[in-house]
Amino acid sequence: MKKGLVYSALFIFSFSLLLAQAYRGRGRLIGHVYDEQGNPLEGVEVKLYSIRASSGFKTKTDKNGEWRAMWIRGGTWNVDFYKIGYEPRKITIEVREISKNPEVEIKLKKIRGLVITPELEKTLEKANKLFGQGKYQDAIEGYEKILVDYPDAYIINLNIGNCYFQMHKYDKAMEYYKKVLEKDQNYVKALIGIGNCYINMENTEEAMKWYGKINIDKINDPVVLYNIGTIYYNNGKYDLSLNYYKKCVSLKPDYLDGIYQLGLAYMAVSNFSEAIDVFNRYLKIDKDSERAKTVRESIKYLKESLKEQKGVEKK
Repeated sequence: MKKGLVYSALFIFSFSLLLAQAYRGRGRLIGHVYDEQGNPLEGVEVKLYSIRASSGFKTKTDKNGEWRAMWIRGGTWNVDFYKIGYEPRKITIEVREISKNPEVEIKLKKIRGLVITPELEKTLEKANKLFGQGKYQDAIEGYEKILVDYPDAYIINLNIGNCYFQMHKYDKAMEYYKKVLEKDQNYVKALIGIGNCYINMENTEEAMKWYGKINIDKINDPVVLYNIGTIYYNNGKYDLSLNYYKKCVSLKPDYLDGIYQLGLAYMAVSNFSEAIDVFNRYLKIDKDSERAKTVRESIKYLKESLKEQKGVEKK
């Protein structure tokens, strides 16, 4: 299993952007970022990364909370949203070059227990930059200074945990994730962080216990839902994986990986009619890829299996 499959860090990640603009194409995206009350957020850093092109770029929101990405290629894009004092968001978008793409609306939550002052903002930005550069021990020192000056900012323990996670010191990472849980036992990212540690320690059973503590209603990130669903799927817990995949694609109807895995999960529980419906939905978005060919073959197989299933029922 790939290391850090479900990993969702609290603060900024850096892209390895190629100088060659391989991400150029004919598509365009327009989006808006708001706070929890629906007010536009200015100055949100938006980082876009094309999976197909292995390159990307960044932009910022204007006073109306609007950002634009023009002349980009089609395919899967990872998009990160970051602003000091707010929890970052990471989403995945399927971009079309010919037809119009729907507008992207994102809400960012304020970080609880953290009142941003100019001095704190400077310290936080420096620590985040060190984290992005892979200087995790130096970043830890910066985050610990914040905790000394602002002891109520318990959420910073998540950042320290993320540093230890990247250093493969999973016991230490869990120690800090649990400090967050002492203040908020349902904090999703801390629960996910502990689950990730156990995954990387190859203790899948314990990881699933921690993922099982997460209220699925509290997860609104399609990528996280997809990844947790895939962990359950890969461990034969198909009924549980269905719950995550279904919510994943309900939040992001054009998420091709999510739709495909949802179809596979329905196949795994022998719900052939639902699997056919899901795979047909997949083909409405993707008609020409290699995976689309596999989907067509799967539909053909499922229809034959459904006929046999109905024939047995009649007897």
